[in-house]
Amino acid sequence: MKTSLLEGPSAALAHLGIEMTGWDHDVARFEATVAPFHLNRSEIPHGGIYATMLDTAMGYAGAYTGDPDQRRMTLTLSLNISYLSRPKGSRLIAVGQRIGGGAKTFFTDGRLMDETGELIATAQGTFRVRS
Repeated sequence: MKTSLLEGPSAALAHLGIEMTGWDHDVARFEATVAPFHLNRSEIPHGGIYATMLDTAMGYAGAYTGDPDQRRMTLTLSLNISYLSRPKGSRLIAVGQRIGGGAKTFFTDGRLMDETGELIATAQGTFRVRS
């Protein structure tokens, strides 16, 4: 995955400590180090953190243009997440992959894992390119 066109985080992502670490045609990767403010009352990351990371990675997967002057924005139409495990490590890694669709609507798969390779959650989404 390319790193030359990485964008800085939005205010929401910066607040959560989530950063883009890879982006290329039809694929994007975001990462975050687990922090105390990510944890739920069971002392594991809240599912909303996983959802945010997956939603972001999958949306960016369909937004890549290869040209920083030609930014493409996307909007989530549907998001389905399966929570599978809890992290064994301390770094969360979300990878989104565009798997089909057309010029305006596209479909994605997402995987959230940690640095040990533990698969934590999977997702499917439908997104729309904003006009």
